[in-house]
Amino acid sequence: MAGAVIGATIADYRNQRHEVVEGGRTVYTEPDRIIIRDPGGQEYVRGNDLYRFRYGARDIRTETVGGETRTVVIRPDGSEVITVVGADGSLLRRIRRDRGGREIVIIDNSYRDPRSVGGFYVDVPPPVVSIPYDRYIVDAQEASPDVIYETMEAPPVQRIDRRYSLDEIRYSPNVRMQMPSIDVNTINFRSGSWTIPQDQAARLQAIADGLNRAIQRNPREVFLIEGHTDATGNDVDNLSLSDRRAQAAAELLTQQFGVPAENLTSQGYGRQYLKEQTDGPSRINRRVTVRRITPLLNGGQASLPPPPPGTVPPR
Repeated sequence: MAGAVIGATIADYRNQRHEVVEGGRTVYTEPDRIIIRDPGGQEYVRGNDLYRFRYGARDIRTETVGGETRTVVIRPDGSEVITVVGADGSLLRRIRRDRGGREIVIIDNSYRDPRSVGGFYVDVPPPVVSIPYDRYIVDAQEASPDVIYETMEAPPVQRIDRRYSLDEIRYSPNVRMQMPSIDVNTINFRSGSWTIPQDQAARLQAIADGLNRAIQRNPREVFLIEGHTDATGNDVDNLSLSDRRAQAAAELLTQQFGVPAENLTSQGYGRQYLKEQTDGPSRINRRVTVRRITPLLNGGQASLPPPPPGTVPPR
């Protein structure tokens, strides 16, 4: 899928959107992502961030074997990022291979914990948060660089009792909320737009410094960039728009600040998590959030490589 068109607005993609009904689900297809509405009314957006790895690549190879598509992005220094997706386009694994051939599995989305009951939504109670609110949801505009970094290294607010797939984390709010987050309110999106103005890009410096520092300490760290909108507009537009905002921030962090693309993933949530409870336009609600999800992916064992599929992480 191609990247977003610079300077475009959500209205440009609305005109290119196609709607079909498949097995009770309504699927809205855009040139670079899909929005799905389940029969129960739940909606979510799914994009493909593989193109982010093409920035600065020396070569790219793609092959399909047994229903899996394997894309190898070769960087100028000879290192490789290997992305494996399933027949439906969903991410299965992401691996970094250095020039010596040593591999680090960053994301293993093919794993399913034996306690998983199927599907991507996990119905768990909200976490019990015992840390101060301003250290649980950190305001990037007010926080010092040290606080930002400490949040990116902070443990879960409660014990992680099993390992979650990336899709379970993306689509299960109470799972995600077990990790502290940083509201990146230092950048302001115009209504209907996902473009980050050049004069605001430098405001991501502290976020990028924290990310790079954390990834240098543990190359397996994974951070979720979450996109949000205000409550104006329809739900399908807002899901697409929020996903593009998350994507734009992830792109900028890599291209301008050198954050490894493979350690970032992004997801839009539309208007589901308003910070300011208003149905009108709201600059506060048009934001992105950064959340470390490594302990969720690895069952609380953030420093360990993911175990082989079908096994339970060590305790």
